[in-house]
Amino acid sequence: MKREEIIELPKVTDRRGNLSFIEAEKHIPFPIARAYWIYDIPGGQKRGSHAFKSQHEVIIALSGSFDVLLDDGKEKRVHTLNRSYMALYVPNMLWRSLGNFSTNALCLVLTSGSYSEDDYIRNYKDFKKVLGTENCESSKIFSLYDTTNRQPQYNTVFDCSLIEFPVIKNRAGCITPVHGEETIPFGINRVFYIYDIPSGAKRGVHAHKHCHEILIAASGSFEVELNDGVNKKTVLLNRPTYGLHIPPGVWATEKEYSSGVVCLALASDVYDTDDYINTYTDFKKYRQNGDKNI
Repeated sequence: MKREEIIELPKVTDRRGNLSFIEAEKHIPFPIARAYWIYDIPGGQKRGSHAFKSQHEVIIALSGSFDVLLDDGKEKRVHTLNRSYMALYVPNMLWRSLGNFSTNALCLVLTSGSYSEDDYIRNYKDFKKVLGTENCESSKIFSLYDTTNRQPQYNTVFDCSLIEFPVIKNRAGCITPVHGEETIPFGINRVFYIYDIPSGAKRGVHAHKHCHEILIAASGSFEVELNDGVNKKTVLLNRPTYGLHIPPGVWATEKEYSSGVVCLALASDVYDTDDYINTYTDFKKYRQNGDKNI
């Protein structure tokens, strides 16, 4: 049976705020089928007393802290998560519970499979029985997003849209889940988040040729200024239940961050410097070339 593992994620320090990112099958050992975040957690509550038959996951404290109690049927172990750049990898067939949440704790979970109630073991006695009678294999889910032979895209601000995500409310806190290719129009190949953002900072200030992004105010609020070279639009993000879809070819700037904000992003592509347009002058040339081809 596999054991859990603490994974130190990349941390890009910046005077405008720190950024950590996760690429599927690079920083974590599985493709990302689902992401969800847990928030508004009252003190003293416990979450997630269950095991998965096949799915595996990583758990991250985006803000605040909490404990993860793991049980393999023979031994119990506790891991305290309190750094945004530290992730806990939890393989399948480990009983896990979350507890000891600090004030304003925010938990991000990435999983290898879509939600399936059949994959959950919610009773500890059943978990012990399954351990003794079955050999559960880890799931393998592949992203469906095709990144080959793509042409640059030239979307407009009118192609950007707010997506309302589902909310699972519970006295022990709220959960907002996102399934790649279902809740959003692309598979999740990269997740990044920006934190420790000082007042007055601006982030983003670039466009992509191919990559789609969903921006979420997982906590706090910020504005996103969108620009397609002709039209402009500003969107306020201030709820963890809404995501702003920014397709390729749109210049985006994030600003007016509130105190303690965490900006969470789901991306269709892994990081590629060639995909970025980093100056507005180059962006205008890019749009002009695109307009000629339309």
